Amino acid sequence: MNRTVGLILIVVGIAMLVWTGFSYTKKEKIVDAGPIQISADKEKSVNWPPYVGGIILVAGVVVLVASKKK
Repeated sequence: MNRTVGLILIVVGIAMLVWTGFSYTKKEKIVDAGPIQISADKEKSVNWPPYVGGIILVAGVVVLVASKKK
């Protein structure tokens, strides 16, 4: 179990180091006046600092090494 968690953390950490964020499109209502509705696509982005991926990667290595000692 701990070995699996460690491997998952390592993969997520590497992915977060490679991709430091992502963006998505959200449809938002601009005008909602009775039967008339106007909406627009707004692009949102989610970013995280690269050191978060490094911390998760190191945590995965620690969990993996600790699981092998048992």
